[in-house]
Amino acid sequence: MNKVPMTVIGADLLRTELDHLKFERRPKITEAIGTARELGDLKENAEYHAAREEQGICEARVRDIEGKLSNVQIIDVTKMPNTGRVIFGVTVTILNIDTDEEVTYRIVGDDEANIKENLISVSSPIARGLVGKHQDDEITIDTPGGKTDYEILKVDYI
Repeated sequence: MNKVPMTVIGADLLRTELDHLKFERRPKITEAIGTARELGDLKENAEYHAAREEQGICEARVRDIEGKLSNVQIIDVTKMPNTGRVIFGVTVTILNIDTDEEVTYRIVGDDEANIKENLISVSSPIARGLVGKHQDDEITIDTPGGKTDYEILKVDYI
């Protein structure tokens, strides 16, 4: 199976979530199932069925995270020399030439992307247009809204 790129922070967040699911949520669910069993007939026991459903969701998420972590390639840009080139994991500040709007993005893996936190997926149109370019380059990116001209103001390997 192909390795999936992920930042150090993204991998740490997944490991933290996995620990929470295994060592906090899983025991609580098991306890809820035991308590619900004591209430009697399992066929008509809503608490039991709800706890079992929650257990299934929790176990599916544990398998999902373990699968992702087993196929991850962690990329730590802080250990790379800053060449001013846009690569996976960097934080890049760009300027929309038409609107004079400045925005800063961090290019991350698909599972880490969160536009509200300015974390964009490496496979997004903007990231694809930026990767391989250098600080001070002017580029045109095909976005869902059409072609947009940008200038790369800053590239940080943080």
